[in-house]
Amino acid sequence: MMKKNSTILFAIAFVIASCNNQSADSSSTSTDSTTAAASDTAATENKDGWITLFDGTSTKGWHSYGQNSVAGIWQIQDGALYADTTKKVKGSHGSNDLLTDDEYENFHLKLEWKISPNGNSGIIFGVKEDTTLYKNTYNTGLEMQVLDNNGHPDAKIIKHRAGDLYDLISSSKETVKPVGEWNQAEIMVKDGKLDLFLNGTNVVSTTLWDDNWKKLVAGSKFKAMPGFGTFKQGKIALQEHNNAVWYRNIQIKKL
Repeated sequence: MMKKNSTILFAIAFVIASCNNQSADSSSTSTDSTTAAASDTAATENKDGWITLFDGTSTKGWHSYGQNSVAGIWQIQDGALYADTTKKVKGSHGSNDLLTDDEYENFHLKLEWKISPNGNSGIIFGVKEDTTLYKNTYNTGLEMQVLDNNGHPDAKIIKHRAGDLYDLISSSKETVKPVGEWNQAEIMVKDGKLDLFLNGTNVVSTTLWDDNWKKLVAGSKFKAMPGFGTFKQGKIALQEHNNAVWYRNIQIKKL
């Protein structure tokens, strides 16, 4: 009887030990998976919540408007995205604008830009990428103007100068650097409040989507575009406007 009881107790102990080992293995696997996921996040987002949108070496995370790839006009030069107009395909204007793959709602965007002599470009945000309804990024998105104020004819038009909320609000102060130098631009959207910064100065502040906003749009060149400035969530675009332009150090934080 004693021998039989000992055999039973040994069998029970063996089963318990096996279960414990399986639990430990499962816990280890779970920990490994969590660590891997954290590592993947750390590769794109730092401890302060800033996400790198352009790593200086590839166009991963970007595509051209209405396309699955990046138009050949966009090159990488010295750690910057560069619109090389010598590579532009005739008739491709509009589809060359470079867009983020992801959409953003409340955010803080930071980047640097440099424009060529007599050049024109723009940072467009709140873009709804639906080419069946909207032919261009600016049919829906708002634009922070990128411009050579001393060379491009657009600079003669009020609300079309560097740092302006294009065709809607002029900069309160002009802080743009001379052509060929890097400028730091920031765009902040939080619960309908919009702020634009150029080289550290808050140059535009307004509220989106209220009655005053509707009046601004109604008095602009966008009044005939029903989708303009209406989307609270959208993609961010870098405009190709027939001139060489460079963008670098592109980061975003979700607010």
